[in-house]
Amino acid sequence: MYDRLNRARRALPLVLGAVTLASVVVLLAWDAAPGLFPARAHDTLAAFPLAMIAFAYLVYQVAHRPARLEVVKAVLLAIAFLFWAANQFWPDLKQATLFNDIAIALFVLDVFLVMTGWPGSSPDESFAETYAADLKRRQE
Repeated sequence: MYDRLNRARRALPLVLGAVTLASVVVLLAWDAAPGLFPARAHDTLAAFPLAMIAFAYLVYQVAHRPARLEVVKAVLLAIAFLFWAANQFWPDLKQATLFNDIAIALFVLDVFLVMTGWPGSSPDESFAETYAADLKRRQE
């Protein structure tokens, strides 16, 4: 089971997450007023938060020190975000569709692994199982 991280160990992942959220605000600003941005800025603005959250999540996992197979699962998820970022950054590249399809496959695999409880060291709190457990306890 995961323990709550102390402030020092949460700092870097939270800073990276905040930078990622700020980049999403800039992306949404592009949606509201694309004329204020250089041509093709959207490609970078869309790719950056995807790549950043992959990096931030890996840093978070390192700080959390999960079991080895949890790290493998986290790396798979990060790779999915990086393929999605590549698809956004190079939309005209011949392989862009392949990058997108690999991202989809990895996201689907990640959710499937969560649903099956793999790896066995995964906390039950992942992917909303806590809500089901709380509901079950209240019904008892």
